[in-house]
Amino acid sequence: MNTQPAQIELIGIERIFKLGDSEVHALRYLDIAIRAGEYVAVMGPSGSGKSTLLNLLGLLDRPDQGIYRLEGRDVTTLSAEEQANVRSRRIGFVFQSFHLVPRLTAAENIALPMTLAGIEPGERITRVQQALKDYGLEERAQHRPDQLSGGQRQRVAIARATVMQPALILADEPTGNLDRATGEEVMRLLEELNQRGVTLIVVTHDAHLGGRARRQILMEDGALRQDSAAPTRSQTANAHS
Repeated sequence: MNTQPAQIELIGIERIFKLGDSEVHALRYLDIAIRAGEYVAVMGPSGSGKSTLLNLLGLLDRPDQGIYRLEGRDVTTLSAEEQANVRSRRIGFVFQSFHLVPRLTAAENIALPMTLAGIEPGERITRVQQALKDYGLEERAQHRPDQLSGGQRQRVAIARATVMQPALILADEPTGNLDRATGEEVMRLLEELNQRGVTLIVVTHDAHLGGRARRQILMEDGALRQDSAAPTRSQTANAHS
């Protein structure tokens, strides 16, 4: 995959939702840096801010305060149209509930991001055929989502997420609706993409799934509680001794 992997910098990120007269701090002064090509699990209980963080990283939401740099560019200053362009070309999404278009075939679902991006038909056909082959879906190309198994639907979703050759893949509980064996297969596909240089961020509450990543970020009440990439106190002490 001939693409530069993403590099992410969050500086002082805050996201506040107003519920009636009260305010909910969904994200609290987050400072996170993710190097190009990393494999990161964002973990934490329900309501910890994982999904809000994912939406912000995917340019589906804007912070109330702070800076988000993607590949060195401050994307918080971009217009909605500019953000949509970055999102379509640099970011791929894989969701727990697949988010496939029910009336479209597997091939048409995979082609959808390219259609929206205005990629010419010949290139679309070539890329879709390659994706169907890569994900073992050639015999399912003309099947609609309701004619596919859960694992096949998630493979279509991954093919759709990667057909634009993004630098960053955001996966939200990607195995949540799958049995363990199928979930293992889906994670293997995502991890193969990471091995080819794509930055992979998986949001999960599953400790087993999170443990597969090379780095774990633990969220709690909208704040960063633990980051396995950060040095421990003993490591810091040893470094200064």
